[in-house]
Amino acid sequence: MKVAIFGAGLSGLSCAITLEKHGVNPSIFEKRSCVGDRFVNAEAMFSILERPVKDGLSYLSEVYGIHLEPISETNHLMIHSLNGESSVEGKIGYTNIRGRHENSFENQLSRQVKSKINFNFLKEYTEISKDFDSIVLATGDGDYSIKLNNYRCDITCSLKGATVEGTFLTSEPHVWFNYDILPKGYAWLIPYSQKEANLVIAFPEYPQAEIYDIDKMWKLMFDLACRDLRQSLKITDRFQIIHYIAGICESPKIGNTYFVGNCFGALSPGLGFGQFSSILTGIYAALDICNLAHYDDLVKPLFENYNHSLALRRFLEGLSNDDLDRIVKRSNLKFADTLISRLLSSDSSFDLLKWLTPLLSK
Repeated sequence: MKVAIFGAGLSGLSCAITLEKHGVNPSIFEKRSCVGDRFVNAEAMFSILERPVKDGLSYLSEVYGIHLEPISETNHLMIHSLNGESSVEGKIGYTNIRGRHENSFENQLSRQVKSKINFNFLKEYTEISKDFDSIVLATGDGDYSIKLNNYRCDITCSLKGATVEGTFLTSEPHVWFNYDILPKGYAWLIPYSQKEANLVIAFPEYPQAEIYDIDKMWKLMFDLACRDLRQSLKITDRFQIIHYIAGICESPKIGNTYFVGNCFGALSPGLGFGQFSSILTGIYAALDICNLAHYDDLVKPLFENYNHSLALRRFLEGLSNDDLDRIVKRSNLKFADTLISRLLSSDSSFDLLKWLTPLLSK
């Protein structure tokens, strides 16, 4: 059996590892010069967004033999609004590194792959698809899905971020909701060491976004982060992405072609997470190729999770700063704080997005 995987990111490499475990050695094609050949950035995996799975990394290791080491367990999430601040404590999830860093998830996966990765490969998949029995599109965005009229675009967004130096707790990420600075958007800071972290702003590109000055927004958010963290952060690296399309494919498989990762629509529109779903799509495609399961059936919960996340995104966009302040301040009440911490913990099976969707849609 000849299988081609286009893209050596989370989903493509997870697909390759799973195929190899079942005796199939795929051909892996990557347009960049190395695995994770982009900027270094920190990300998070929150257990509450991976239901019904309680602990994503343990699940991947125990069920599929894919082993990933995080930076840290997350046991303290700080949430900031315009005039409020609260924290969620407990076993919330993990933080990890992405990109060209040697300990990024991409590089950890590449060390588990035995098949050769063909770097600097610039041919279109249509040019060589006839030479393979199955094609896995794992290119990290929805471009191929769009070209094949197999994509529903729900939102476009812009991101701007930097690596910053300071003093951090690796177990304590921060998130900001301040619509005076980032209309309908948010910012986060995720440490990937005690001395370095990623600070990122993200906002949806609706028509009025054309008047926004992303550099001004970034400066205001950077100053606010320095104030809230009570330290002067030093910028050492920068990145920016504009017009990034978030959506989901209409069909996860067309003929012998599988759409995985962001080609599938693994990126959550709610808060931008998607690593766990991305890895699962790669695994699921491999299981289908090996005739061990049906891809269409396996990804149904991922479609549901995406739609729940989209409902959350629409709800957040409809809030005002006053609404956000009330939510944040109420979560600081002792009873609410204890309840929220328990529900968000990886020890809980509570599916927040599924429970919230009917309420948010009213």
